[in-house]
Amino acid sequence: EPFEIKTRIDNLLGHFDNLNRAHEAVLKAKRQIEMLEPLAADLLRYHESELQASQLTSYRDALQSWFAKTRIDLLAKQLTDLEVELIRQQASAEKTQLQRVSLQNQANELERSIARNGGDRIGQLKAEISRQKELLDRLRNRFGQYEKLVHQLELQPATSADDFIDQQQLTEQLLNQNRTDEDKFQNELTELTYDYRDQMTELDLLQKELLSLKARRSNISERQVALRKQLCQETGLQEEDLPFAGELIKVQESEQQWEGAIERLLHNFGLSLLVPDHHYKTVAEWVDRTRLQGRLIYYRVRGQFSASNQELHPDSLVYKLQIKPGTQFSEWLEREAAHRFNLACCETVEQFRRENRAITKNGQIKSGDNRHEKDDRHSIDDRSRFILGWDNNRKIKILEQQAVGLEKSIASLGNRRDKIEKDIKTVKQRIERLSSLRAYSDFQDIDWQPVAAAVARLEDEKKQLQETSDLLKTLSGQLAETADKLKQVDQQLQDKQAKVVRIEVKLDGFKLDLQRTRQIYEEKRSIDEPWYAGLEGVVSEVMSEKANRLENFIESERQVRDWLQNRIDGENRRIKNLSDKIIQAMTVYKNKWVLETREIDISLAAGPEYRKMLKHLQSDDLPRFEQTFKDQLNVNTIREIANFQSQLNRERESIRERIGQINCSLTQIDYNPGRYISLEAQINTDAEIREFQSELRACTEGALTGSDDEQYSEEKFLQVKKIIERFRGRNDYSDIDRRWTEKVTDVRNWFVFAASERWREDDTEYEHYTDSSGKSGGQKEKLAYTVLAASLAYQFGLEWGAVRSRSFRFVVIDEAFGRGSDESAQYGLRLFSQLNLQLLIVTPLQKIHIIEPFVSSVGYVHNEEGSSSVLRNLTIEEYRAEKQQAEA
Repeated sequence: EPFEIKTRIDNLLGHFDNLNRAHEAVLKAKRQIEMLEPLAADLLRYHESELQASQLTSYRDALQSWFAKTRIDLLAKQLTDLEVELIRQQASAEKTQLQRVSLQNQANELERSIARNGGDRIGQLKAEISRQKELLDRLRNRFGQYEKLVHQLELQPATSADDFIDQQQLTEQLLNQNRTDEDKFQNELTELTYDYRDQMTELDLLQKELLSLKARRSNISERQVALRKQLCQETGLQEEDLPFAGELIKVQESEQQWEGAIERLLHNFGLSLLVPDHHYKTVAEWVDRTRLQGRLIYYRVRGQFSASNQELHPDSLVYKLQIKPGTQFSEWLEREAAHRFNLACCETVEQFRRENRAITKNGQIKSGDNRHEKDDRHSIDDRSRFILGWDNNRKIKILEQQAVGLEKSIASLGNRRDKIEKDIKTVKQRIERLSSLRAYSDFQDIDWQPVAAAVARLEDEKKQLQETSDLLKTLSGQLAETADKLKQVDQQLQDKQAKVVRIEVKLDGFKLDLQRTRQIYEEKRSIDEPWYAGLEGVVSEVMSEKANRLENFIESERQVRDWLQNRIDGENRRIKNLSDKIIQAMTVYKNKWVLETREIDISLAAGPEYRKMLKHLQSDDLPRFEQTFKDQLNVNTIREIANFQSQLNRERESIRERIGQINCSLTQIDYNPGRYISLEAQINTDAEIREFQSELRACTEGALTGSDDEQYSEEKFLQVKKIIERFRGRNDYSDIDRRWTEKVTDVRNWFVFAASERWREDDTEYEHYTDSSGKSGGQKEKLAYTVLAASLAYQFGLEWGAVRSRSFRFVVIDEAFGRGSDESAQYGLRLFSQLNLQLLIVTPLQKIHIIEPFVSSVGYVHNEEGSSSVLRNLTIEEYRAEKQQAEA
């Protein structure tokens, strides 16, 4: 008989349920930690970025006063250096002035000597020549500028006063004409600029729309798709769960001539978002708290709704629509379409006038008897505005064609704009030159030729006078040499005086700069001074030594300010990205763990709560759950499995002991003359049984010296789980697992039994029976009776040959006993008799002769013609007497 195992398995299942709950608690805590750790890390980075941005902002705000402080020192040093340089330059200028006075006195004395020797006329001529040359240079210079202007204006220079007057009149006319042209070109440029900007904006929107369309299949506008994407990102919902109505409706292929009118009618409805009932609360809350920067219509689609019973017009627009198959919204859309768009599609205006609700191919809509509408703000065939359907290839092609057209138009506008800008530049240049030409108001201002002739006459006269006197010639040479020296000294004096003036101007500027810089520094010093130390490091990193040079100061401050602002902008972008990421993570976590977060908001202000939750999980919940799990695993489950394994092992040893005891009985039975039978229990090599035994050992290995290693606990859990799941019965495999459990836990199946026939004399083997195949029927029966007799002896605890008058040794043998051979039956009965068993044999009447020698009474059952059966009890003697009487 099989050993009782069900109670043990039930205990195992109960312990494993507790273990599994503890394991789920550990996994849940780990999943929560896995979600909270990156959130906490982002919160830390967010806080660090805020601190960094705040510090950088403080550095930027303190930048002006820090540079002012540094600039004060540089300005003070520069002022000292300039004051020293001013004294040096003033002394040098005074020395040069004395040298000039000496040379001037020498020149005056030479001039007096020349005058005494007939040089007065020469002096007069020189003065006149000098004056006339100055006038000539001035007139030639002005004429050169004038001549350049008239050539640039493609005119001819005036050669007389009359020509000059005519030219002035022409200049005025040309100036007015060019100003008129400038105004005209400027107006054209303004209009072109507006057109160019509008078309560039339109192209940019078109290209964004194309990029969006190519990334999806629907025709919905990019703006609406982006709004849905934002909703889903911030709520954790999936975009495919929130379709636009237009993504699920299209015009039948056979009704394309009505497509424009239908698109116009369904435009607003097609842009409506469809929200399943189980997402309604989430969407409604998000829409209410979010500034959408636009318009959003959405419909709550409940799970169950009554079907539409509205009768459709024979020419109803609804028949021209196709609902996308396989969508959960199909019934709702069919009902809404029947309710909203049951308009008669009219081929003629006459039919349109007769119908109550109607539409024409040209887009005229009739709602009731009175209201009519036709919106032609956009072409009815403009496919770029179509939004219905789940295939956008046609819309993409139309938009690509529009984009190509816009690009060509923009290129043309750009070329026209470039040409007009070039024309404007040319006109402005002409206006400028004409205005400059108009500034020459008198011909005498440019008439240089008469003056040139006068200079030539005066030079001839001076030359004739100088050639008549040698003394005068010597004095004139000395005067010329002195004049050259005087001219050089004058130039040196002018340069030095100019340098003194420049230094004085610089000094005044630096003094004013120093005053203003000190004012800036003193005003902000108390606020900014704590940041100077850190700011000095920033400036050194950005500018190295350049910040200490006064000439680079303004540029240095600008560069450092730009550097700081770039870092601030970068941190602010990082803060924004982290903020979005944190809010998204909080949303996902809160949606995942609703119960644990019911009192926590989704906001940056709630960050400490999420960190606190993580810390509690890491330091309290997870260690506690893991300890509970390990206790359940090691103390309860593995111990129970060890006990279970021990019981199976005890049962295995019990079978071996029983085989040994049965073999003791078998040695007392002569199987054949001089030989007896010995049973052998061999290990079953069945793969399932061996695998079960191996898995059972694996569960308990290391249990007594168990490790606290997390990997060890998880490995043991999975080993236990694998066995328990089969004991419990896996989904779809319950029958297979039930049969498997019965097989591997029945220890009898752990053995393969054989029999060895041995000589009693020396215990050597005569024959080995691994099974009864190949044996005759009589041999099989004989072997079976032998084993059965030995088993009964063991079962009843009988000693071979001992008689116990008061022991209960009852054995029932059914009618199958009579199916064997008479010799085998007699052999078995002799064995039972030798064991003094109390037999009840159920056998057909024809086998009675075999059992007669072995029974003391007979129970005869008789049924006469199908009536009630009758039982007669007879002693064997009474039976034999009646049998002889019947035979006589």
